[in-house]
Amino acid sequence: MSRPFILRNPSILVFLAALAVFTLGVTLMSEAFGSGAISTSFVKTLGKTLCLCLVALAMDLVWGYCGILSLGHFAFFGLGGYMVGMWLMYARTEIIVAEAMANAPIPPTDQEVVDAIGTQIFGVVGSSDFPMIWYFASSLPAQLALVVLVPGLLALVFGWLAFRSRVTGVYLSILTQAMTLALSLYLFQNESGLRGNNGLSGLQNLPGVTAGQATVSIWFLWASAAALALGYVLCAWVVSGKFGSVVRGIRDDEARVRFLGYSVEGYKLFIFTLTAVIAAIAGALYYPQAGIINPGEVAPIASIYLAVWVAIGGRGRLYGAVIGAAFVSIVSTWFTGGLVPSVPLGFYTIDWVDWWLVLLGLSFVLVTLFAPKGIGGLFDLVAGRIAPDRHGADYGPDKGSKRQGEGRG
Repeated sequence: MSRPFILRNPSILVFLAALAVFTLGVTLMSEAFGSGAISTSFVKTLGKTLCLCLVALAMDLVWGYCGILSLGHFAFFGLGGYMVGMWLMYARTEIIVAEAMANAPIPPTDQEVVDAIGTQIFGVVGSSDFPMIWYFASSLPAQLALVVLVPGLLALVFGWLAFRSRVTGVYLSILTQAMTLALSLYLFQNESGLRGNNGLSGLQNLPGVTAGQATVSIWFLWASAAALALGYVLCAWVVSGKFGSVVRGIRDDEARVRFLGYSVEGYKLFIFTLTAVIAAIAGALYYPQAGIINPGEVAPIASIYLAVWVAIGGRGRLYGAVIGAAFVSIVSTWFTGGLVPSVPLGFYTIDWVDWWLVLLGLSFVLVTLFAPKGIGGLFDLVAGRIAPDRHGADYGPDKGSKRQGEGRG
C-alpha cells in the first residue's frame, strides 16, 4: 500500500508544522487570546504577510515551475479583493441605513432602502445607482463564488488567446503587463462601478460581528494560515509526479515537450488559470485585513514586485517563494514604518522610507547575479542537499533524472 502524498514528502510536513507553530505562537501572544506581546496592528501585518506568501506560491508555480513570467498576477489578487470588498461595503452600509431609518415615521420601502445604500456607497463619485456588476453584492455566497469565477474566467480567456497563438517569453510578459495596466486604468474611472480612485474602504469592519478588531485579526490570521497550508499542499501535488515533470519540461524546453506529443498549451492554460484563482483567494483574505482596496493595488508595478519576491526567495522552490514574500514583507514594514533610524551624513540624511525601494531593487540585482537560487538556496546548503557535479545531458525533464553515462554496470 502506497503512503499518502504528504507522508511521501517530508518537506511538506516540515512546512505545515512550522506554519502551525507560527500561527499558535502569534495567537498566544496576541491581545485577543494571549499575553498581548504582539499588537493587533502587527497581527494584521502578519496575516497579510501570509496572504502575500500564498500569492507568491502562485507566482512560483506559474514562473518558477512552468516558465511563464507573468507580470499580471497581482491583477487577479486585486480582483479577488474587489469581489469580497463589494459584499463587505454593501452589507455594512445596509446596516447603517437600516439603523438610520429605524425611527422613521413611515417605514421605508425596499426600493428606498436600496436607493439609500446606493447613495451612501456611490455618492463619492456623484452617483446613487447600483451598476450591473453589483447585482450579487448583497449575497455573500455569490460574491465568494465570484472571487473564483471572475479572475479564473479572465485568466482562462486571456491564456487561451495567448497560448493558442504561441506567444512566449518576453512577449507574453509584456502582454500580461498590458492586461494589468488596462484593468488598472479601467478601475481608475468613476464609470467602472467600483468607486474609481476612491476604491472600497472600511473593509475591516465585518457586518454583524460585534467582536473587536483584536479578535477579528486573529480570525483572519487563522484563515490566512489555513489557505496558505492548503495552497502549499496543492502546489506541491501539482508539481509532483508525471504532471510536474511535464510542467518543468515545458519550462526547460517547450519545443521538445511538444514534439513528444504533449498538449503544451493545455498544460500552460491549466497552470495559468489555477494560479490566477489562488492569487484571487489570497487577495480576498488580504484586503479585509488591509481595510481598503483601490486601483493602485492593481497597478503593473505590484506584479513586478511579486516577481522580485519570488526571485529573492528562490524561484522553482515552493518554500523559497514563501520565504521571499515573508522576508520582503516584514523587512518592508520595518523600513517603511519608520522603525529604522535615519542616517545623517552632514550633506544628506538617508531616510530609509524613501530608500527602501532602492534597497529592494538592489537586492534583486545582487540575488540575480550572485545567488540565483535565492534565500531558499541556503536551506539546500544547511540540509546538505546540493547536487553532486554531474555531467551529461538529462534523459528526462524532471529534476534529478538519470543522465548520460550514469547507471552503467
